Amino acid sequence: MSEIRFPLPDVGEGLTEAEIVQWRVAPGDRISLDQVFVEIETAKSLVELPSAFEGTVSELLVEEGRTVDVGTPILVIETDAASGMSSPDAAPAPSEAPVAAPAAPVAASASAAGDGGGAVLVGHGSSGPGQSRRRRHPAPGGAHEHLAAPPPPPAPAAAAAPAAPAAPRPAAAPATAETPRLAERHDDGVPVIAKPPIRKLAKDLGVDLSRVSPTGPIGDITRDDVIREASQASVFRNIQTPEVPSDRETRIPVKGVRKAIAAAMVQSAYSAPHVSVFVDVDATRTMEYLKRLKASPDYAGIKISPLLIMAKAMLWAVRRNPTVNAQWTDDEIIVKHYVNLGIAAATPRGLIVPNVKDAQDMSMVELATALEQLTLTAREGKTQPAEMQGGTITITNIGVFGMDTGTPILNPGEVGIVALGTIKQKPWVVDGEVRPRFVTTIGGSFDHRVVDGDVVSRFVADVASIIEEPALLLE
Repeated sequence: MSEIRFPLPDVGEGLTEAEIVQWRVAPGDRISLDQVFVEIETAKSLVELPSAFEGTVSELLVEEGRTVDVGTPILVIETDAASGMSSPDAAPAPSEAPVAAPAAPVAASASAAGDGGGAVLVGHGSSGPGQSRRRRHPAPGGAHEHLAAPPPPPAPAAAAAPAAPAAPRPAAAPATAETPRLAERHDDGVPVIAKPPIRKLAKDLGVDLSRVSPTGPIGDITRDDVIREASQASVFRNIQTPEVPSDRETRIPVKGVRKAIAAAMVQSAYSAPHVSVFVDVDATRTMEYLKRLKASPDYAGIKISPLLIMAKAMLWAVRRNPTVNAQWTDDEIIVKHYVNLGIAAATPRGLIVPNVKDAQDMSMVELATALEQLTLTAREGKTQPAEMQGGTITITNIGVFGMDTGTPILNPGEVGIVALGTIKQKPWVVDGEVRPRFVTTIGGSFDHRVVDGDVVSRFVADVASIIEEPALLLE
């Protein structure tokens, strides 16, 4: 047996520390290659770590709730000396496993893996020089046929001893993280098939899975099915008023997401001079346009909301006013000719701002899909650090909370952030007559070091013009 101490890896660019949220294994458990063994929380995301080794868990070195530096050993694994650490390159994927006997394993010593230096999250160690990937399906008689283990001799046609009676079928295994539970049933009596992460999402969104129409390949409920069932605002709606706690005070440690949010907001508020503007907009045509999109076959299965039109409006306005899509440094202003569109998302773990990379190159359908996936991933707490880096300008959709407008704080490193307020019917003057129209308020904050009032005003007016008349996007 050999002992391996697994260090906390850097799961993002420049990560220095992370909190151990939940262990998925315990001492004495058998752990396999790529098995998720712990959840950690970085500055703004929850990350599942896969094992780079296989063996038996000997010791958990860090208790849950503790924050440790990158490189700190967190787990001890005992591996068989004969096999050591399995080579991920040599092991065929489950879907690619040959029917015949598998190729002979390539042994790699645990000590060699440990000498690789830095921690590796994906790839599980550094391959030695000259190591190459073995062919998984060598052709019979081919040049690499000697790499495969000889097939076992065929079983004799008849056994000497009489055949034993067939063993009874084992009872069904209990549901696991990879096995959907079949507890509930739909109204038509069909069992509800949904994996545990989907069930957790449904619970968080207040969705009854028995009322969800499944679209998965085996009749299972997918994440998209749950999202379509839940309205966006239901995540934040208080269903019940909680009782007053018996304790006079509650002390919440400042760490993780809350610590990162506080540092970013202080940095932005006290380093960039904010200027804010607001405008009321008749969004009736936007609401009519959304109805047509929802009825279109091209958007079947895609969540459509005013945020989609707002995102397109931002991209159009950036093209007309490029200096709002910039970055301030002490020496120069860097104008970005691409748009990594940030979407401020309120999650159970706090506010995060993931962004859609190169949104300027996306079609309407592609952008709608990207926004839906971004929102869903953020709600599940699965947003990765790389997805929150490199943003160039941001939208904050405060309308989902029923707010008309606000004065948002800039995401650090960006020049502009635009707030979309709630869209609701109000009296509006049209052709000299007061009529009920869908009205919203668009506001935004900007770095006054980079953009002057005229640029800010033109940009917000351009965004408002698209919300008022989406047909302008056809230009």
